[in-house]
Amino acid sequence: MNLYGHKTNQLARNFTKKLNEKILPLGLYASQWGIILYLYEKKQCTQIELSRYLGVEAPTITRTLARMEEVGWVIREAGSDRRERYIKLTEKACGMFLKWNKAANILEKEAINDIDKEELDIFNQVLEKMMKNLQ
Repeated sequence: MNLYGHKTNQLARNFTKKLNEKILPLGLYASQWGIILYLYEKKQCTQIELSRYLGVEAPTITRTLARMEEVGWVIREAGSDRRERYIKLTEKACGMFLKWNKAANILEKEAINDIDKEELDIFNQVLEKMMKNLQ
């Protein structure tokens, strides 16, 4: 019995737990890190786009963004219609990004310790195929 999905889920849970240990002292949760990372790259997006990217239901994104807005990490602005909201990072969040990213990179280096580049390339290819298969 291989249980690829179960093992992938366990890895994700363990990674999230360890990431929280690294970034929580910096005022951020792992669930918020994905949003920060996406917005840092994209500059701004809609809540719907963010929800689709993260594979999270809209009410969950709305609650997470509300908490992030309260602490000053994101700004939500009205879009072209009243239901559409654009989100972008605040200067405060952009100023913290390098610290958060450093903490995440340290964890990633720990996770891939003793795994060579060829194995990581195959791992990435397999993950991409699995994600595509599930869409």
